[in-house]
Amino acid sequence: RLNLILFIKNLGGIFVSKVMSLHDAIAKYVESGDSLCFGGFTTNRKPYAAVYEIIRQGQTDFIGYSGPAGGDWDMLIGCGRIKAFINCYIANSGYTNVCRRFRDAVEKKHNLLLEDYSQDVIMLMLHASSLGLPYLPVKLMEGSDLEYKWGISAEIRKTIPKLPDKKLERIPNPFKEGEDVIAVPVPRLDTAIISVQKASINGTCSIEGDEFHDIDIAIAARKVIVIAEEIVTEEEIRKDPSKNSIPEFCVDAVVHAPYGAHPSQLYNYYDYDPAFYKMYDSVTKTDEDFEKFIQEWVIDVKDHDGYLAKLGLPRVSKLRVVPGFQYAAKLVKDGE
Repeated sequence: RLNLILFIKNLGGIFVSKVMSLHDAIAKYVESGDSLCFGGFTTNRKPYAAVYEIIRQGQTDFIGYSGPAGGDWDMLIGCGRIKAFINCYIANSGYTNVCRRFRDAVEKKHNLLLEDYSQDVIMLMLHASSLGLPYLPVKLMEGSDLEYKWGISAEIRKTIPKLPDKKLERIPNPFKEGEDVIAVPVPRLDTAIISVQKASINGTCSIEGDEFHDIDIAIAARKVIVIAEEIVTEEEIRKDPSKNSIPEFCVDAVVHAPYGAHPSQLYNYYDYDPAFYKMYDSVTKTDEDFEKFIQEWVIDVKDHDGYLAKLGLPRVSKLRVVPGFQYAAKLVKDGE
């Protein structure tokens, strides 16, 4: 399964290197038509470097499963790469109420199949996927129109094999006569892509700060790519096992991509980039400006190293976390 196999003796064991270039990891493990899920949360620890590379390479027709999403999914939607989007919320929090390319696709172009669940139900669905459950009974969404308004009809669902046949089903609670529960489908993920602070060469990962749904999707997905700020030795990653979040057997590819989550933040390493988010909010108002943005920041940039060169050292250095603050102490926040 690996394009590069190195056996390295360390701590008395034999370890397999899963380190790959970003290009090779996306080419090998991201396929058109995949059920795809990203880690992170709106403007936190989003795998933007991987999103840019997917756009460059051309994979498409994804079934997207997402907790609270941001510009990562918005870019893929704007580029026409998402066939169906199962979501609860999408915004670059603090900069857009609802991401503009997503909104345009739903309200004007009508070219995006969209199913809306509540945020708690989406998170529980992804957890259920990690447990291998056939479906998930919940009491959530009762009393709201999310139960009765389906974004993707049963007829359309039957034409897309990777979508469940129904959004949900009200069923009797077998343990309490006269009570119903809502049964929701459990995603079957093909590929998960997650940004992490540290990863070892064989794929053990350390996530600092909130883990969101990332551990669940790492366990649930058939293929997992991690984008790491740092790659460390097996000896280093094993010094404090309590800090490790994702085990190596869940991970297929490890990519070393410093600032790979930019413009989102990576807790304890760098803050989000307000100027970039403001620029993105502006250029996504029209098709023409969005296409120019993609051409300039994605297509014309050969790879992640080229992206960092375009950003420039002075810009990214201002985003670095100041020890003890866990954010960029000199970064001017909105309203200050």
